[in-house]
Amino acid sequence: MKKILIIEDDPTISKGLQISLQAEHYDILTSSSGEKGFQIAQQENIDLIILDLMLPGKNGEEICRDLRQKGLRTPILILTSRSEEIDKVLLLEIGADDYMTKPFGIRELQARVKALLRRGSEIHAQIETYSFADISLDFIKQEASKKKKPLQLTTKEFEILHFFIQREGQVISRDTLLDEVWGYEVFPTTRTVDNYILALRKKIEADSTQPRHLLTIPKAGYKFVK
Repeated sequence: MKKILIIEDDPTISKGLQISLQAEHYDILTSSSGEKGFQIAQQENIDLIILDLMLPGKNGEEICRDLRQKGLRTPILILTSRSEEIDKVLLLEIGADDYMTKPFGIRELQARVKALLRRGSEIHAQIETYSFADISLDFIKQEASKKKKPLQLTTKEFEILHFFIQREGQVISRDTLLDEVWGYEVFPTTRTVDNYILALRKKIEADSTQPRHLLTIPKAGYKFVK
């Protein structure tokens, strides 16, 4: 049984999430405290974390960033009331795998949870390790380095890079990425892809404003060039 940790200080939202996900046969842990939730995330064998951004004490941004810095690769789904584009990009930069803006529908949340759990458990064995420029990737261990220093990538970022690397030189449309990497077409948008590409470029490119590896192909999509 998959174990999900909900870190949410609103008791109504937390209880609603707990009931709806237990109905899907998940084992649910909850915390209304950022500090306590942060501890549980490290101590328990968690398959997915649902994390509210605005928490008393240690907030969601701090929890997400600190967990990634400690090497925890558990998929993280952020819940936020914010809608500004810059905030969404920031969430990707600090290590979130996905985000939902309140209010949201339970069916949408369940679909995103299933997708994150499915993708988080898959092991892509076709290419186990790969290097380009000053970047080294281990897709099995989900470890990355840049200039021989640890590079923090989210589970979704590893999946995106793996998908591109397997198709080096091919132009990949945004819709194809949504279908093949996210695995469900209804809820994310092509803007989601753009946000992830922007976040990845900031991590792997020498100059994210003039990318040499993740290239934009106007009116077509993106392609990876080693």
